[in-house]
Amino acid sequence: MGVMDGAQHPRQYVTYAAEAQTVAAGRRGVVELRFRVVDGFHVNSHTPGQEMLIATTLTLLPADGVKESEPEYPAGQAYAFAFDPADKLNVYAGEFTVRLPVVATAGEHAVEGSLKYQACDNASCYPPRTVPVKVLFNAK
Repeated sequence: MGVMDGAQHPRQYVTYAAEAQTVAAGRRGVVELRFRVVDGFHVNSHTPGQEMLIATTLTLLPADGVKESEPEYPAGQAYAFAFDPADKLNVYAGEFTVRLPVVATAGEHAVEGSLKYQACDNASCYPPRTVPVKVLFNAK
């Protein structure tokens, strides 16, 4: 078997790990959404630097008792393809965290939504994907 035989593309290039978090009830708090990009790939950041590129975007559904603000995306890192080193893109690789400011009533909350992203490897980019997200937190 050659090296390429098992080179299947993963169904998802980004994984999300839901972690229970706690914020103060009735006051502005921040919950963190932690994502991981599969090794060997990167995804366009929220500000990829070219209009034709699809930015990583978090979309959340309204949830009772939760008022959320715009997500705060991390700064990406500069990335250049070997075939065009002058053209740098802004990407996320490895782990990245999106911070979500919230004001919530006391109690347990679950906010659902999705992260839309476009993954690339060193040679090319792939069609956009969406990974489901469920943010669990307790407001005390």
